[in-house]
Amino acid sequence: MRFQLSPEHRQFAATLHELLGGADTATTARAWAAGEHDRGLKLWRALADVGVFALLVDEAHGGLGASPVDLVVAFEALGYHAVPGPLVESAAVAPALLAGDRLTALAEGDLLATVAAPPEVPLALDADVAGVVLDLTGAELTGAGADPVRSIDPARRLFRVPGARAAECPAFDRGVLAVAAQLLGAGQWLLDTSVAYARQRRQYGRAIGEYQAVKHLLADVVTRLELARPLLHGAAVATGTFTRDVSAAKVMAADAAYLAARTALQVHGAIGYTAEHDLGLRLTKVRALAGAWGTGTFHRARVLR
Repeated sequence: MRFQLSPEHRQFAATLHELLGGADTATTARAWAAGEHDRGLKLWRALADVGVFALLVDEAHGGLGASPVDLVVAFEALGYHAVPGPLVESAAVAPALLAGDRLTALAEGDLLATVAAPPEVPLALDADVAGVVLDLTGAELTGAGADPVRSIDPARRLFRVPGARAAECPAFDRGVLAVAAQLLGAGQWLLDTSVAYARQRRQYGRAIGEYQAVKHLLADVVTRLELARPLLHGAAVATGTFTRDVSAAKVMAADAAYLAARTALQVHGAIGYTAEHDLGLRLTKVRALAGAWGTGTFHRARVLR
């Protein structure tokens, strides 16, 4: 099977990149990590205006009734720009769990949703700002702790929620698919930024990108990302093998993004460790997302089964 994104998909991606490229998402992510949500909620409304949260909501409730391919296109862009918040939970998972007016509010960006479903999703992301906390049975949960659980990614504010239950359902797989797309987008940003830095950073009178060792490092990242992308797109169009394919996509996207993160840190050197550099936002996000919605061990076991 030969799969390519349609012109409409490419235009949707271009619209999101244009919107997010001018939104200073790095500052937004840092403010979100500090518990200041105003900038993030304003960006949330802008994303709702271009249909991100309406993608998987049916047309009867004001949604677009779109496909998982549209979801993947959106989340690659969201991952590329490190947009904070319960995006996966609101755009990918909650549309399968909510009904009625809440679906309409979700599509319009008026409702933020989050999910807890142990053991693979033991903590609810941004439960302090979400309007509804759900588990995968669709039950609404209350009693989220007042204090967040620390994540390696400061912009991921996690909360314990008692009574959450897991369930084997398509909503879980949609969450996995969205996280895989986020990882691929983050990996692509890391590659693009590393290539740009390698072209302008000079040592011993030459740009470091001219050295074979650096070229090989970056070429390895390109290869891993390009091998992961067909698995991600293949999972988005899968039918009878959806569960297997989304797990395979998550494993490959996480591995590729992790390699991109390690390589970016090698290319940038000591500046990559600084909190002020935007590289740090992606390094910590990739590390956190690699284990979100199921670890690599969990998803490899699913593929094997």
